[in-house]
This record gives sequence, structure tokens and C-alpha cells, in this order.
Amino acid sequence: MRIVIDNADSDGVRRWHEAENNTTPSTDVHIITSDGRSIPAHSSVLGSASPVLERLLDRPRRSGRSEREIHILGVPYDSVLAFLHFLYSSKTALSSRDGEEAMAEHGVHLLALSHAHRVGWLKDACEAAVAARLTAERVVDAIKLAKLCDAPRLYQKCMRLAVKDFAAVRQSEGWRFLRRHDPALELEILQFMEEVDQRRSKWKRAREAQETYRQLGEAMDCLHHIFTDGCTEVGHRPGGRNPAGNSRTCQVLQRLVRHLGACAKKSAPPEGCLHCKQMVKLLRLHSSVCHHLESCKVPPYKELKTKVRVEEEDDKTWRLLVKKVIIARAMTSLANRKRPQDIPTRIGCRGIR
Repeated sequence: MRIVIDNADSDGVRRWHEAENNTTPSTDVHIITSDGRSIPAHSSVLGSASPVLERLLDRPRRSGRSEREIHILGVPYDSVLAFLHFLYSSKTALSSRDGEEAMAEHGVHLLALSHAHRVGWLKDACEAAVAARLTAERVVDAIKLAKLCDAPRLYQKCMRLAVKDFAAVRQSEGWRFLRRHDPALELEILQFMEEVDQRRSKWKRAREAQETYRQLGEAMDCLHHIFTDGCTEVGHRPGGRNPAGNSRTCQVLQRLVRHLGACAKKSAPPEGCLHCKQMVKLLRLHSSVCHHLESCKVPPYKELKTKVRVEEEDDKTWRLLVKKVIIARAMTSLANRKRPQDIPTRIGCRGIR
């Protein structure tokens, strides 16, 4: 049985019910729309599709009437007809051409009807259809609809669109109406936008901090490379290679090492050479993260801190920095590790018994 969606009268609707199957039982309920028109239907179909309609059908009939009536008001006649079409066709109509056209034309009203009558599968489909057709001009109305119909996915997509294209949203008629008549919703949207900006700022700071820790971890590797492999005259074994991707960092650290060895200000008070202080802090960090201090060839921090005065951080801050750098080094090492090639498995005849 197939119900066609158009603007025919109630007699035409009755013929659609009975056109393809002569054995279809006669209709026993009428749907009354806002314009007073009547749509015949079957109570068994409506009751099985919607628990709300089932309760309405269980109510006692009015005296003097052989057929029951259900009033569906507040939406156009065509939207009610489309709603019944989906109740009769179930989920199979969602992928049909008629179903897609009905969603495009009556999606907003269908969302309200499916929510009011607790048709879950249809509500999910309508929510997705309305969200797919959102525009900046209609996003305010869609937010109101999402709140009324308890549609969280539609609400989130509306809010994201409002944040993304707020300039166009502010020019819409819906926003102007909102400012005049619903300041609470206006405040809710503005607060959501502020929270998004705060999250973005927090994520940006976190990414910048993570990049700093990664660079410090890279510097620790380069220090070990300089004093152990000796890529220049600074190291102990000329001819070593720079770590992959760290050549720039290695060059900078080589200059700092040479400067620390030759700078006449390395015994100056705290307001002395800034480069020497930076190098000593890096050596202190290396002494904190290195697991082989006894055999490590990088100069230990204890030998230099008496010569170059630096302002040391408190223990809690320093331990946190060391922890972050160790984690960043581990993550970088794992990211750069080559994956083993997949070994093809071969199952012989003896493997299957």
C-alpha cells in the first residue's frame, strides 16, 4: 500500500488507501487538520506507529459518532498528510524520492509532529534533514525548534553555524525578532559563542605549550648529540651526524655552547649574559631528564651553576616542566618510530585441521 502526497481532498485520500489492495480494511478514524479538512486512516496503523496516537484512539468515542476523530492542529494540511505517509510507509519511505521531497518541503513540521507523537525513527530523520538544510537566515528559528523538540544534534549544529557565520545571522529577521522578544535565547547564543572562543584560546595555548615542550625535548637530544657524537669541533668525535630533522636546533645549540665557553661575562651577576643563562638552564634541564648522568658526556649542571647565576624556578614548577618534556620526548620518539612491515601469513595444509 502506498500513500501519495499531494493536495487531493478526503475522497481522493480514501481512494489512495484502497487503490492498490482491494482487501484493505475500511478506515475507522479521521484525522482533522487546522483548516477543518478530514483525512481517513486506519487506527491499527496509527496505534502501532505512535504511542501518543494509540492513547488517543483508546479514548471513548463521542456519542452519536461511529468513527473516531483525532485533531492534529497547528501545521498545514500537506504536512499532516506527509506525516501519515511516513507512518504508513515506515522507514522505507525515507530513501524514496517522495520521502526526500517531503523532507525538503515539510521537514520542520514533520520534526514537530514526530516529536509530539513520539515517532523516534522519523524524528531522527527529520532532525538530520533540517540540519542538512540550515542557512544563516533561518538558524535562529531552527534553534527555537531544536529546543522545543528536544533535538540536541540539530541544536549543536545550529549553534556552530551561528558561531561560524554570525555576521550573516545578525542580519537575519530571526535575529532582529529575537533581540526584541527573546533576550534569554539571545544571551544563550552569545554565551555559547564566548565559550567557543574560550575553548579555542585554551586549545591554542595547549598546542603552543606542547610545541615548546617538543622543542625542548629536541634540544635535549641535540645536546647529547653534540657532546657525544661531536658533529663539529665542539664535540668529542668529529664526523658525527645530526639527528634527523634537528639540524637547525643543533646549529643554534652549537653556537650557544661555544658562547658559553668563551664568554667573559659568564661570571657576571644575574643581570649578565642572557645567552649564558639560557644555556645553563638547558643544561640543568638535561641533567633532570637524562637517565645516564654517570656516563653522559654533557657537562653537568652542578659544575656551571656556581659560575653563571640564574634564577631557578621553584621545585614544583620545575618538576612539572621536566615531566612535560619527558612526555614530549617519548611521544616524538613513538611518532618517528618506523612501523614493522606486515609479515604475510601463510596457512599450510597442516595448519587447518
